[in-house]
Amino acid sequence: MFDNSVAQRIGQLHTESAFQILAKAKALEAQGRHIIHMQIGQPDFKTPQNIIDAANRAMNEGFTGYGPTPGLPEARTAIAEYAARHKGIKTSMEEVIVVPGGKPIMFFTMLMLINPGDEAIYPNPSFPIYESCIKFAGGIPVPYRLSAKNDFRLDIEEFKKLITPKTKLVLLNSPSNPTGGVFTRDDYMAIADVLRDRPDIFILADEIYDRLIFEGEVFSIASLPEFKDRTVILDGYSKTYAMTGWRLGFGIMHPDLVSHMEMLMVNSCSCTSTFSQIAGIEALKGPQDSVDIMREAFIERRNYLVEALNGIDGITCCMPKGAFYVFPDISSFGLKSKEFAERLLDEFGVAAAWGTAFGEYGEGYMRLSYANSLDNIKIAVDRLEQFTKTL
Repeated sequence: MFDNSVAQRIGQLHTESAFQILAKAKALEAQGRHIIHMQIGQPDFKTPQNIIDAANRAMNEGFTGYGPTPGLPEARTAIAEYAARHKGIKTSMEEVIVVPGGKPIMFFTMLMLINPGDEAIYPNPSFPIYESCIKFAGGIPVPYRLSAKNDFRLDIEEFKKLITPKTKLVLLNSPSNPTGGVFTRDDYMAIADVLRDRPDIFILADEIYDRLIFEGEVFSIASLPEFKDRTVILDGYSKTYAMTGWRLGFGIMHPDLVSHMEMLMVNSCSCTSTFSQIAGIEALKGPQDSVDIMREAFIERRNYLVEALNGIDGITCCMPKGAFYVFPDISSFGLKSKEFAERLLDEFGVAAAWGTAFGEYGEGYMRLSYANSLDNIKIAVDRLEQFTKTL
């Protein structure tokens, strides 16, 4: 009823379709339907007990009030040490900001760097909030296509053609959501070669899945000295430590950018919960067995799912190198990806995300998350095959 009253900028924001699909799937379950959930990017593992215990201790010790806007010093220090250890980046507490979830880093980066009319180059298909945030900041989204023929890695020649005098930001995401594609070190070096002579272009490196690389190596473009000061790293705890509901993320960037992002934080959400930050310290410094166990489970599920999907007539699927998604090609059935996914849910009880939820180049694909048990994945594949035989 207030469509004509709200600010026009709100129209630039779009939802994350996976949550819409989840709501519909839950409604069907409430009607007694048996639904296999493969639509949401959420590990099906419990947050490790040592992390939960650390949060409980922190609350009992009084970590229940406001904290410093950029994060507790001990949390920021732990993140800097983790970045040096895991990403090969020499950094310090002053270059770290703690935020409630990963999304604030991408949103605040767009608001901090993009002026109206600036161009931001981003992957497509990709996490839908990238494009949404670029538009909200007044920027012009410029997609670079990720193609199955290239294992959903960047085509450097196509990328070069997208750079213009108006380019302000380049967004990198590896491993990728929704494709599971992983950039190689050579890919990053090629990107660096293209951008080296354009110091006015910043980079937002979404590395939220980089502990879930199955083939290849962890490499951050910020580990290249000439790119460290103009790269904003987005990372967090949701995927690595099964902490999606904790809403705990962090950014690593030049201290001057941290100070600007701190202003966005203090004007929006004040600070990140302090007991969550204490739990985050335990996550980074405590035992990592749970991460290894989860990673091995995802590899087993991935291997089964890709082989099973490629065994269905009409479906082809690349082997993802990371994250916990597959992005199979279902174009041979002649349905738009949204109709395919909606019918799969309505008729056969498998919740999946349609390809165009991740951008125009996702047409003809769908995303399946294998953050579910192997038994459920096998049921989902059987149902999917039954569905394709009706088309």
